[in-house]
Amino acid sequence: MSVAGLRKAAHETVAGLPREFWWLWTSTLVNRLGAFVATFMALYLTMDRGYSASYAGLVAALHGLGGVVSSLGAGVMTDRLGRRPTMLIAQLSTAVSVAVLGFMVHPIAIAGVAFVVGMASNASRPAVQAMMADIVRPEDRVRAFSLNYWAINLGFAVSSAGAGFIAEYSYLAGFLGEAAMTLGCAVLVFLKVPESRPDPVRAPAGARTPDDVRLSTVLRDGRFMGVVGLSFLVALIFQQGYVGLPVAMGADGLSSSDFGTAIAVNGVLIVVLQIPVTRFIRHRDPRRLLIISSVLAGYGFGLTAFAGSVGVYALTVCVWTLAEIVNAPTQTGIVVQLSPAHGRGRYQGMYTMSWSAAALVAPLMSGVVIDRYGADWLWGTCAVLGTVAALGYWLLMRKLPEPERSQLPAPAVPATPAVAEPAA
Repeated sequence: MSVAGLRKAAHETVAGLPREFWWLWTSTLVNRLGAFVATFMALYLTMDRGYSASYAGLVAALHGLGGVVSSLGAGVMTDRLGRRPTMLIAQLSTAVSVAVLGFMVHPIAIAGVAFVVGMASNASRPAVQAMMADIVRPEDRVRAFSLNYWAINLGFAVSSAGAGFIAEYSYLAGFLGEAAMTLGCAVLVFLKVPESRPDPVRAPAGARTPDDVRLSTVLRDGRFMGVVGLSFLVALIFQQGYVGLPVAMGADGLSSSDFGTAIAVNGVLIVVLQIPVTRFIRHRDPRRLLIISSVLAGYGFGLTAFAGSVGVYALTVCVWTLAEIVNAPTQTGIVVQLSPAHGRGRYQGMYTMSWSAAALVAPLMSGVVIDRYGADWLWGTCAVLGTVAALGYWLLMRKLPEPERSQLPAPAVPATPAVAEPAA
């Protein structure tokens, strides 16, 4: 493709989205640029503090458990208090708890604060996703969620490299740096992004209000809870890239740097391909996309059973990364489509919990399967889970409700982002 073609593709991808979206996008990018704790917590505990690997695993599990616990509560807050107050509370709590964690020395104190960090850092996700659904026209949502996912991975790719240099100088500087950047994001969003929660007074006759949509309402929504269950299965598969894959590569005699090389392919491909792939899938059938991405994820990891060198491992990463690129924005868009406007926070909270629960279960699952049966059985299990998820989406997505019509006026001139547009 020519340079002019690339510019046109980039313009079509970013044009037409509201200014408020770009402030949220910027907040996501900055937050991920400062993501130090999630990247280097295990190294910090084992190398700097001298704790055992099992203790580091316990802290990581507590961090994940905090995310599971906060998902539903944050969803309720998003609907009752509003999107903006929930994000402010979550990000301020994250900034404070991350800074405090850097000064903790006693193992019980570290574990307790790590649990709080997990709760706080995960609490903003339902509010961010609900606000994006509020302010972006229905026909642009997959594109918006895809761009946000792109920002997450771009920020993470940069922060992982930067955090390595910071860790060599001072782990405490990493904790305080993340706290400062999170605090800056909290202030930025609160000042620049207005509240977007639908006004119950102006709700159409017969429409649900926040008081009508309770957690019990979400749990009784069979189709949506089916999507949550399938999301959990898919998330279990993707988590193996960071849980089962390094163990399998180590068993094959490969080093940690070899694993770093293979897994780096994931971040590079997402940064390079997310935008062009989004243009390709934005008007495609979401049911078909979810089926294909589930199969690619399951069998992409299944192919790992045949890997024995860094190159082949990297090839398998390419397969399931493509599944990730397609699945993430499509599935988030489906969640919004199945959610009533006044219950988006609770619905997004339940969806977020599926990923947090997978992050908690995946290490236990991979450890048990590898220890008892071997890594090949883990990769075979991934293939089975991908097949089950694909069949589930095929059954659940039949007669999918028509997407809601846009209630937001289309801009007369394509809106320009409040910050520099992301490069294609």
